[in-house]
Amino acid sequence: MSSTTLASASPRQSRRTYRVFAAAIVLMYGLDVLVLGEASLPPLVVRGVWAVLLLTLEELMSLSDRKTWRPVLAPLHGVVTSLLFLGVVQTTGGDASPYFHLVPTLPLLMALIFPQSPTPAIITGVVSALGVMVMVMVGHQPAGHAVAWALMVGAATFFGVYGSEQFRKAQAAEHEARLERERRESLEKLARSERHRTQSEKLATVGRLAASVAHEINNPLAFVRSNVEFLQREVAAWQGSEDSRKEATEVLDETRAGLERIHQIVADLRGFSRIDTAEDSECVLADVVTDAARLASLRLKHVARLRVDVPRELPPVHATQQRLAQVILNLLVNAGDALEEAKVQGGEVWVRGSVEGDEVVLRVEDNGPGFPPAVLTRLFEAFFTTKGPEKGTGLGLAISRELVERFGGTLTAENRAEGGARLLLRLPAHIPSQEAPDTGPLLFFPDHEGPQREEGA
Repeated sequence: MSSTTLASASPRQSRRTYRVFAAAIVLMYGLDVLVLGEASLPPLVVRGVWAVLLLTLEELMSLSDRKTWRPVLAPLHGVVTSLLFLGVVQTTGGDASPYFHLVPTLPLLMALIFPQSPTPAIITGVVSALGVMVMVMVGHQPAGHAVAWALMVGAATFFGVYGSEQFRKAQAAEHEARLERERRESLEKLARSERHRTQSEKLATVGRLAASVAHEINNPLAFVRSNVEFLQREVAAWQGSEDSRKEATEVLDETRAGLERIHQIVADLRGFSRIDTAEDSECVLADVVTDAARLASLRLKHVARLRVDVPRELPPVHATQQRLAQVILNLLVNAGDALEEAKVQGGEVWVRGSVEGDEVVLRVEDNGPGFPPAVLTRLFEAFFTTKGPEKGTGLGLAISRELVERFGGTLTAENRAEGGARLLLRLPAHIPSQEAPDTGPLLFFPDHEGPQREEGA
């Protein structure tokens, strides 16, 4: 039987094992008959008492609270085993019994049965050592023999206790390694799930931008096609005049600008939809907002005017730039959806950056209807959305808050006193905060291709 069977077996297994041991103890009376050369009652009585006490101890251990009574019953088990085995030895010849030489194995047996505690083995060793000394002295052997046998039992006790201690350490190390392995596997699964969940929401945002992207790409394609047709005609009728060359040059410049615009739109979408594996680093918030605003302008172009005022002099923040851009883009797209759904005329969306104490604060605001009280309290719940299934999954704001909190910041929502919604993104600054100069708000106009600064602001 393994060393952990009685220590960690289930109650049913433990009961069956103890019954087998009790039966074996009684049946081994046959060996006593062979040793003595005749049937003798005392060894049988001792073995019967031993079996009964063994079953009684097992019953007590199974019925009582193991954590409470095991520290008491386990040493008692050692005392009973030692005394009754010594009783068998004494009734079969004392120090002349063949069983006498097995006494040093009793502490080893207790260490195997109860490897979780050294106490049963130590108590068994003490009782066995005293027992062999008494038997040797009763048998009129020299005192040195009694001491030698006691030392032999002590040595067996030491090795049993030391071996069980090493077993406990190995078992604890194995348990810790298993827990660490399970924890690492759980973290890896959680990380994969988080990446997939974030990527799903990112692709959902890209899908919501698809119609605007198609329209935005068609515009430059239209004049690129017209310009190419014009160039074909001009080349066919080329007579080398200066005016025609100048006009052809201008058309080619427009064509190149249109192609660059298409290239930029596609590059922004590909960069945003790519699964990011970058680590957190210092980010310039103005650059992150510019990346997100360039994509958001595709959605807001025919819905609202986007005004951006995020000075480059703001302290850097520590984040993953692509994920932070995803958060800002999601907030801007949500603002556009709210303005479009409410059919707001002259819709406007503002993105403002500032420093407050040791934090960089980004405000995303709109002049829409704002958040109803019932919606405001559940805004960041996963899968909660007021949009139709074709426009939202209900994960955007929940994931955005999780990402911001991962960067050490907060994301909250409120209604503006003058009307409309406001979302506040706060991130720890990485350098001493300083007041940023008033550089004037950046404007995104629906009829322009990029950000422009408002003159005289």
